[in-house]
Amino acid sequence: MVEAYCVKCKKKGQKMKDPVMNQTAKGGFMAKGKCPDCDTTMCAMMSKDNAEKAMADGAKKNY
Repeated sequence: MVEAYCVKCKKKGQKMKDPVMNQTAKGGFMAKGKCPDCDTTMCAMMSKDNAEKAMADGAKKNY
């Protein structure tokens, strides 16, 4: 699954709940999901390889 930093909990490496992959205007990739502890929206910027790996692990594609 996709791991990201939660700004509200201040925890690194939180596994995102229901991640969705988006493509930015400049062609980069971003995963957006919810924190499992506090339900705050989390984002993680990633490369194309990591985005494809995340989608293979179950992240939804939104582009």
